[in-house]
Amino acid sequence: MKKKKLVFSGVQPTGNLHLGNYLGALKNFVSLQKEMECIYCVVDLHAITTFQNPETLQNNVLETVASFLATGLDPNRSIIFNQSAVSGHSELAWILNCVSKIGWLNRMTQFKDKAGKNKEKAPLGLYSYPVLMASDILLYKSSHVPVGEDQKQHLELSRDIAQSFNRFYDTEFFPIPEPIITGNATRVMSLRDGTKKMSKSDPSEFSRINMTDDENLISKKILKAKTDSLPFPESEKDLEGRPEINNLVNIFMAIEDISLPNLIQSYAGMEFKKFKEDLADCLVSKLSKISSEMRKLLSDNQYLDSILSEGSMNAQEIAKKNILDIKKLIGFYKS
Repeated sequence: MKKKKLVFSGVQPTGNLHLGNYLGALKNFVSLQKEMECIYCVVDLHAITTFQNPETLQNNVLETVASFLATGLDPNRSIIFNQSAVSGHSELAWILNCVSKIGWLNRMTQFKDKAGKNKEKAPLGLYSYPVLMASDILLYKSSHVPVGEDQKQHLELSRDIAQSFNRFYDTEFFPIPEPIITGNATRVMSLRDGTKKMSKSDPSEFSRINMTDDENLISKKILKAKTDSLPFPESEKDLEGRPEINNLVNIFMAIEDISLPNLIQSYAGMEFKKFKEDLADCLVSKLSKISSEMRKLLSDNQYLDSILSEGSMNAQEIAKKNILDIKKLIGFYKS
């Protein structure tokens, strides 16, 4: 029997969503809902690995849902909900903790990066959240997961955990999820430093394009984006060692779905002014409609809450059945 293709992905409600979130995730979410069954989750449990002001967290959850809808996700085609509303995520995480190896978690580079030199003082949740991420994916028996470059290691762990559970209980219950890495801008970099990832925590507002920026601000940020003194590349080789140029080129390719050879042919040898102006126009054309729709949606919290409520009920229906089957496999209930 042909196995069902089911996509799961989650976005942390950290506020101030930016161009990197759009090109690295949201734009692809919309494409995937046309091809597969999709479940998209606001992962608020993951958000509390660092302290969140409760009121701010609630607002950020609604902002994330608004970004989903404004970019084109259809709640009639995709399940949209917040993670904490479905208890199966936490319940399965504990079960998966018991089939996961400490050595696997010790290899997770994101914990080392985030905890830094004070890892002894870091919260346990920051260390073990990759197991919760595996629970998010496996709870729905997902077959595919869209991931950015910095999440590939966590998906590998999810695959290892699924295989470990299946071996422990002599079953093929969990499918082994496959990564979906799409687009030219899976990792969007800062507009001020092409070696650093675009981030809301960067103190410079000109390092990123926020999804709520208006047309004038989008244009201003792109026109002020860092480049170098050389003209636009005349070949792919000319991009080597030019991180800021690579970043802008990748953004242009992703936003317009244009190939690198065609882009180079259009701007080869030119000064960057023309390229930046055209890139700004493209971004304004795409993002200004989204930011306008987001502002409209955020003025109606009741509607956003209704989307979460319906999505949570649909997710809970799937999760409840799978948790029951998992408990039977483990021996908590008779089969």
